[in-house]
This record gives sequence, C-alpha cells and structure tokens, in this order.
Amino acid sequence: MATVAVTRRHDLTDAQWAVLEPLLPAARRSGRPPAWTRRQFIDGIRWRVRAGAPWRDVPACYGSWAAAAALFRRWQRDGTWARILTALLALADAAGRITWGVSVDSTIARVHQHAAGARKRGICRLNRPVGCVRSRPITRWAARGVG
Repeated sequence: MATVAVTRRHDLTDAQWAVLEPLLPAARRSGRPPAWTRRQFIDGIRWRVRAGAPWRDVPACYGSWAAAAALFRRWQRDGTWARILTALLALADAAGRITWGVSVDSTIARVHQHAAGARKRGICRLNRPVGCVRSRPITRWAARGVG
C-alpha cells in the first residue's frame, strides 16, 4: 500500500504508523477496497479527540466523519483501543522510554462556599424517620406541649 502524505501537523508520521499498523485488527470485509485508508480514519479520530470537536466537524481529508465515528465506537466496544494501548505501553517500556516513578501531589482544590453543601430545605431532606406516621399535624401549640 502506498504511503499517505502527512497532511496536518499532528498526523501520524510514517515511523509511528509502522509501529501502530501491526497492532490493528485485521480488516473483516472482503470485496471492494474502502474509499479511505485506516490511517486517515485514525488520524481523523486523533484530530477529533485532540480538538474536542463534534464528529461532524472532522475535516474531510480524514475521510467520512460517520465512518470514523463508527470505527471509533466499534473498537471502543470490543476493547481494541485498550489492547492497542497495552501493546504500545509494553513496546515503550521494553525500549526504556517509560519511567515508572511515582509522584504524589498534595494540591488542595477548595470548593466555593455555595457549592459546599446540599439544599437545607427541599424535597430531598427527610423531616422525620421513614415509617413514622403522625396522627395529626404539629401546630405551634402542640410543639410547646399545650393542647
């Protein structure tokens, strides 16, 4: 298969694609070849995840946005992305490119005072224990013990 020219700054290079391509699952379909390559779809998926844009905003140079979204979801459901990540981590660890040092962060993020608690009065608060049935409503005089 001919190589695809890198069209954007963050697309996969030929060296990165050479490492990634053997980790991808085999194509299941036979018949007419697809209009777009897997490399284009993966670059489109990477663009979408990096940009945080909706699927419909994936540039046309990466192929059909619907096909890229379908590939992403299918590989997410069947665990392909997790297997690819595990394999890439194993390759990087074997090459010594990962340091497994642990860093402990003691940063405290304080919440705003209005977000610190739940509503004081509302439907979520129980005024009495569950199952407790009152024969008559408590009035101001009954609360004082009169009447």
